[in-house]
Amino acid sequence: MTAILVAAGAFLMTLIGGYVAQRTGDRRHLVLGFAAGLMLGVVAFDLLPEALHQAPGEIHGVPQALLMFAAGFLAIHVVERAVAIHRGHEGEYAAHTHGHQHVHTRAHAQPAVAEGTSAPGIGLTAALALVGHSVMDGFAIGAAFQAGTTVGTVVAVAVVAHDFADGFNTYTITRLYGNDRRRALTLLAADALAPVTGAAITLLFTIPEQLLGLYLGFFAGFLLYLATSDILPEAHSPHPSRATLLCTILGVGFMWLVIGFAG
Repeated sequence: MTAILVAAGAFLMTLIGGYVAQRTGDRRHLVLGFAAGLMLGVVAFDLLPEALHQAPGEIHGVPQALLMFAAGFLAIHVVERAVAIHRGHEGEYAAHTHGHQHVHTRAHAQPAVAEGTSAPGIGLTAALALVGHSVMDGFAIGAAFQAGTTVGTVVAVAVVAHDFADGFNTYTITRLYGNDRRRALTLLAADALAPVTGAAITLLFTIPEQLLGLYLGFFAGFLLYLATSDILPEAHSPHPSRATLLCTILGVGFMWLVIGFAG
């Protein structure tokens, strides 16, 4: 029952994260930059280390978790290419000059999904993947408390803290791809309930470590693609980059502190 109570804390933190994401107004570029930093931090400091720990076996000299990481990255890339989200045209290139008057061409960062462009399927897929990850958070809480109170407490602190980021990212990603506010709130509610569901399921059985590691590796690749290929270009395209870059660094640093203190 302790695991269920901790998962209820994760439920509240997820809702708080989604609420903050709704109240951004014209600071959207800063929110997107911070969200990308949170996602990069989760991938680098949480998902990949855990995936490698859970699935350490190798295939042709490469850890299985890293193969799934590459598969996750490529899977979302293939999906986006299939629905023609990314388009390259000559009109996306513009000339610029330096002080010595030499003319060069540069590709300006184009948002993967421009403001007002609708690609709701990608947003739903991404949000549902985050919901799936939150279910795994609940599994992690339940399994950790089965291993002992100390281990359970450490894992609970990490999960509850980063579920703020999960709620924030679920709402942001869903809206970014053209889904309406009602759908985004529905997915936020599903994401909030997910860790409670996951913790409850561990009262019945536990996921094999190998399978969990492979899932985490795949999800890490999926999340990295969204952060670097979609959210960061969208964040930087309509505004000066310095403040957005700072928010991205802060997002990464925040996740480093959270996971470091929890460990």
